[in-house]
Amino acid sequence: MTAVKVLRYELRDLRRSRWLLGYVLLLLALTDALLRFGGGGPRAVLSLMNVVLVFVPLVSVVFGTMYLYGARDFIELLLAQPVGRGSLFAGLYGGLAAPLAIGFLLGVGLPFLWSGQGDGSLAGALAMLLATGVLLTLVFTALAFLVSLLFEDRAKGLGAAILVWLAATVLYDAVIVLVATAFTDYPLELPMLGLIVLNPVDLGRVLLLLQFDTAALMGYTGAVFERFFGTLVGLAVATGALALWCAGPLGLARARFRGKDF
Repeated sequence: MTAVKVLRYELRDLRRSRWLLGYVLLLLALTDALLRFGGGGPRAVLSLMNVVLVFVPLVSVVFGTMYLYGARDFIELLLAQPVGRGSLFAGLYGGLAAPLAIGFLLGVGLPFLWSGQGDGSLAGALAMLLATGVLLTLVFTALAFLVSLLFEDRAKGLGAAILVWLAATVLYDAVIVLVATAFTDYPLELPMLGLIVLNPVDLGRVLLLLQFDTAALMGYTGAVFERFFGTLVGLAVATGALALWCAGPLGLARARFRGKDF
């Protein structure tokens, strides 16, 4: 019951957040503009892929880190009461991740609904876009919790959060390109699959690209991705890997929270 009460309080608190409102309005405006002027539904979904892979993780990890540092006094107040740390942690995470995920769904999904372009042949790609955005929101909110609990100083924690986002969205791709270039004469299909699974953003990118049959643009390795991730087994592996990316940092953060002296 403690987790539910904390969750309700967090949801009421975040409903009044200007940051969250601005996030939803920005997504609404961007999605509506892409649908109106971007060449139709398929092009809009393809353009929104970059928003999901870059902007959503950034907002989730930065907003989550800032929010948790700002809630330190609230956490200390609750810990002074007969409240279980595990329940408190669950309520805090749910109260932060749920509004961010719902805000993303509303900001991207509503323009497709009122424009009538969210059905038919576009439904599968749109569903994958929304699911990937929600999963990345959960993953990077969990990473935000872990970062904010590892660093006492707010500035250091925020810097570490941005570094995590930068590593996942930019630096990791540079490493993959470097590996592919250095070992171009060797069969890289299986190692590349392993490297993709180790980065949640790359997992989301491959799954989204496969919805538009653009794996051919990625060369022979792209064909391997299509054969693997294009099957039900591959989809299950990718979804499970993203779930592990959420559960792993969240489990570490929970362990840190239970033993941390606030």
